[in-house]
Amino acid sequence: MRFAVRLAGRAALFAVGLNLVGPALAAENAVERGVYLVRAAGCTSCHTDAKNEGERFAGGRALKTPFGVYYSPNITPDKVTGIGAWSDGDFLAALQQGLNPDGSHYFPVFPYTTYTRMRDEDALAIKAYLFSLKPVRRANTPHAVSMPFNWRWTMGIWKWLYFEPGRFRFDPEADETLRRGAYLVEALAHCGECHTPRNFAGAVDREMWMAGTVDGPEGEIAPNITPDPETGIGNWSEGDIVTLLKDGLKPDFDDVQGLMSEAIRDGLKDLPETDLKAIARYLKSLPAIEHKVGK
Repeated sequence: MRFAVRLAGRAALFAVGLNLVGPALAAENAVERGVYLVRAAGCTSCHTDAKNEGERFAGGRALKTPFGVYYSPNITPDKVTGIGAWSDGDFLAALQQGLNPDGSHYFPVFPYTTYTRMRDEDALAIKAYLFSLKPVRRANTPHAVSMPFNWRWTMGIWKWLYFEPGRFRFDPEADETLRRGAYLVEALAHCGECHTPRNFAGAVDREMWMAGTVDGPEGEIAPNITPDPETGIGNWSEGDIVTLLKDGLKPDFDDVQGLMSEAIRDGLKDLPETDLKAIARYLKSLPAIEHKVGK
């Protein structure tokens, strides 16, 4: 099943390309496009409880944060426990505004703060793919978070303070490769959500964008991925970055572990090399920030 889906996704990519800045693909290609976009957006790792052999996209993955443990929801098309009853508008509101169909706010452990930049047609292609899958009847696991961090109404205040909704704006001076890399990093792969320090309220520090943090997801260290030569990846070539995203190997031949290895295994390694090169080029174009994390 996974092998067949992977082949279908790759065939679609080679046939039509990502085409981030051109017109939307025809509706009949939405599911094939969604295969690719789900991988680029990292949906599989977060929404699958692989540790307990949970079914794909059925939720239940424990996400440890400084505020408690949040559990990912079921995003299969089951109409009772999943998202099968959602309209296109519901799906767009979730990804781009952090809103549940009942009007309640999602906690920002769900990276809608990045997904808000996603184009409507890409978000709906993800929905088309998810709705093509087998529904799984699995009730969502309640979050293990104490007050006041489990109060959803407070997220309205949090959004007013820290959330900037809106689609991604392409740099008119950038070429297609750089724009492609920017969109992948800033709207889909949500790299900054893990690789940027957060303030006391859990909002990313935009002045330290991509500069790494010792308090990454699951308590892991997320390295500085700005092109600073001393504390970041300034001495890495674009080829080094591509190799890491594809094979998980660093220039010193050490391999990545933890959540980054999951991100590579469940999505990044299957992106076309053109997109990995675009990501590498964009990361190398970021402002260098001197910020040492870890040893």
